[in-house]
Amino acid sequence: MFKYKYDELINPCFQAIKNLGGSAKNDEINEKLISMLSLQDSEINDIHRNSTTKLEYRSAWARTYLKNAGYIENSSRGVWSITELGNRVDKVDNNSVKIEARAKMNNKNENIEVDTEENDIEAYNWQDEILDIVKKINPEKFEKLCQRLLRELGFVNVEVTGKSHDGGIDGKGILRLGGVLSFHVAFQAKRYNGTVPSSVIRDFRGAIMGRVDKGVIITTGVFSREATKEAIRDGATPIDLIDGNELASHLKNLGLGVEVKLVEKVIVKNIWFENI
Repeated sequence: MFKYKYDELINPCFQAIKNLGGSAKNDEINEKLISMLSLQDSEINDIHRNSTTKLEYRSAWARTYLKNAGYIENSSRGVWSITELGNRVDKVDNNSVKIEARAKMNNKNENIEVDTEENDIEAYNWQDEILDIVKKINPEKFEKLCQRLLRELGFVNVEVTGKSHDGGIDGKGILRLGGVLSFHVAFQAKRYNGTVPSSVIRDFRGAIMGRVDKGVIITTGVFSREATKEAIRDGATPIDLIDGNELASHLKNLGLGVEVKLVEKVIVKNIWFENI
């Protein structure tokens, strides 16, 4: 079981970004944390809710606190980097960062939702809602959802094999790049409540080997660290992985079963009226 609370990961996250050259993406930071904290597979794969591990969820909140305190920042491309303030220090104090971040958030009239009793953050967000719904639909509808998703992502000639389950292959399609290159792809749709093990990757690869250029596995769960490594193993047929969080994000971005509403915020500028 993953034992670290989000506030215990604040300085480790800061150190991880520093050790990675001052900038890094989420996956790189989490991999560095795994190494720094000598985490075991049982800790790495411990699920927070649906398709997010506790490591991913709590380290994300640790980075949020570091950002609100001014020690790191993130770009539109999802790259975290050390700020000028962060470069002035070698390490940060977990509790001090929490106090600084909350003070700045209070000044902005914003709140950070924290379960003080459990010292953990529990938020039932839109990703959870999507995944809860998707897990309840029957397997055939989930395959159709994956078919629609792949079409929206640019695949053509996408077909579902139906109940035949051709060696674990739920469907096939063609991905065309720039009107020049094309890749024949087989996909597998897996509704999982927990962690997808590496054996699933190996079995699927065995089914598609010599038949397509690459594979895609779409799941409502989360892939184990070993499964992720197996998917990109050198010399083997490459397999792209779409976990539950990525599935939910794609559905949101493509507007499939999700409607995004922007809330208008009006700010009155007192100084403008004073200077009339």
